[in-house]
Amino acid sequence: MSAFVLKVIALISMACDHSSYVLFGHFSFLNYIGRMAFPIFAFQISEGYIHTKNLKNYLLRLFTFALISQAPFMLFTSMYSSQFSLNIFFTLFLGLFAITVFDMLYKLDYKNKGIHYLYILIGFIFVVFTAIVSNALHCDYGYYGIAIIFIFYLLKKHKILMNLAFIICTVLYYLRNLLYSSNFEIYLWIIVFTCLPLVFINLYNNKKGKDTKYFLYLFYPIHLLILWGINLLFVL
Repeated sequence: MSAFVLKVIALISMACDHSSYVLFGHFSFLNYIGRMAFPIFAFQISEGYIHTKNLKNYLLRLFTFALISQAPFMLFTSMYSSQFSLNIFFTLFLGLFAITVFDMLYKLDYKNKGIHYLYILIGFIFVVFTAIVSNALHCDYGYYGIAIIFIFYLLKKHKILMNLAFIICTVLYYLRNLLYSSNFEIYLWIIVFTCLPLVFINLYNNKKGKDTKYFLYLFYPIHLLILWGINLLFVL
């Protein structure tokens, strides 16, 4: 399964998720399908870091589209929430930035192993700090988003550990809702559908596939504006 196929699955899943609020005005079965999108995007960030030819441009592109997408994101989320939050591109940008800094510190060549381990520890602390910042800024998926991007990056060569760490992280993220919410079944299915993309991720063949260029970046803000516009017509 190529990176292109993974992106298509993620885009369809995301479109289903967002369409639910227009079609039904509330959480529906489409939102379960939508849980599959972000893990794939998070995985793509870790892959993008490894394969990109220009990391600075990659970071700049994510940040630019985060700014471009914020207005459409706020218009869309105003349909069902009054809480301010930052769109998914900010989460992806911070996740990429976190693994960039960690990797830089990890690969520094030191003769003293103690110093080397110290810098690795500093790298971990920076990732945790980035996750806290992401949560404080109300980025979509918050600290969980940074955590799974880092898991996909750190454990890429250890598939069993990667899958296990992802599942544990996902369960912990929803555990409070699972235990204390009256909607136990809903959150149980959310966890199941959030973990489902691991099937596709493990089938990834390390090939790029078709070049989507800016399609993914443009699809996000454009489809949010279209859905908001459709909802506006229904209201009128």
